[in-house]
Amino acid sequence: MAELKEGDWVLVADAGKALFLVNKGDEVHPHLVVRRKTEHENPADSDQGTDRPGRMPDAGVGQRSALQETDWHELEKDRFADDLADRLYARAHRGDFARIHIAAEPQTLGRLRKAIHKAVAEKVVTELAKDLTNEPLDRLEAKIVAEVEAA
Repeated sequence: MAELKEGDWVLVADAGKALFLVNKGDEVHPHLVVRRKTEHENPADSDQGTDRPGRMPDAGVGQRSALQETDWHELEKDRFADDLADRLYARAHRGDFARIHIAAEPQTLGRLRKAIHKAVAEKVVTELAKDLTNEPLDRLEAKIVAEVEAA
């Protein structure tokens, strides 16, 4: 059974928003405090790229095939996860945290798993595949504590 210890960090994230929290309480009475809030602007794909998909010649005379169009919106989600992973690595490298719990919506959690450095992965205590970024802080704290204890 996992628990939130004093000084543990909690990352709550989705594809465009992240909350870095730290437990200022103890195992019995956790108290999560926002250390940093980050939002990433990611407009719709149609607003980011308006070019038509490219074409390439085929082997036949006068034949061409369409190339797959780049999904700029998805690329920005990947970049945001990479940015979060880089921030976590920098903080872990400085010794800012010894343990971290990650709660992220499933796709973002998958992106973070790919991007996260081994030094950070070794400090991950709990992974929660839930989108909790829009919860008020008091309910967020209660949900995270319950989920971490259940894990």
